[in-house]
Amino acid sequence: MSRRFFDDWTIGDRIDHPIRRTVTETDNLLFSTMTHNPQPLHIDAEAAKASEFGQILVNGTFTFSLMIGLSVGETTLGTLVANLGYDELVMPAPVFLGDTLRATSEVTALRTSKSRPGAGLVTFRHEALNQRGEVVCRCLRTALVKRRG
Repeated sequence: MSRRFFDDWTIGDRIDHPIRRTVTETDNLLFSTMTHNPQPLHIDAEAAKASEFGQILVNGTFTFSLMIGLSVGETTLGTLVANLGYDELVMPAPVFLGDTLRATSEVTALRTSKSRPGAGLVTFRHEALNQRGEVVCRCLRTALVKRRG
C-alpha cells in the first residue's frame, strides 16, 4: 500500500509508474459493451478496417481509465478520500489493440482543504504513453488526500 499522505507531496514530484499494460481485444470489447458504447470503430473489425485508422481503435474512456488505474499504486492508494475532478483531458494519439501503455504522474498543485482539516488537495498531471513513447492520454486529476495524524 502506498500510504503517501498530503504532507508527503511537493510540487514537481514525478513518478514513472512501474506497471505497464498491453491492451487486448477482450479489454476493449468488454469495456465498450459494459458501458453500452456501440461505436463501430471499437467493436466492428470490418467497419474499423474501412476507417482512416484501418483497424480497431481502442475505446478512449478505457484508455483514460487504464491511465488512472496505473497511477493509483504510487499516488493515492490508502490515502484517498475522494477524486474531486478530472480536467484538461486530451487524447493526442490513438491506441490500438496490442499497444502497451505506461503512465507517469507529476504533482502540479497542492492546497490544504478549508472544509476538511484532515485532508488536502493534490493535483496530478497524468500521462499515458504507448510503447513508442507517444502520449496517448493526458489529464489533470484533483484528489482529496488524507493528511498525517
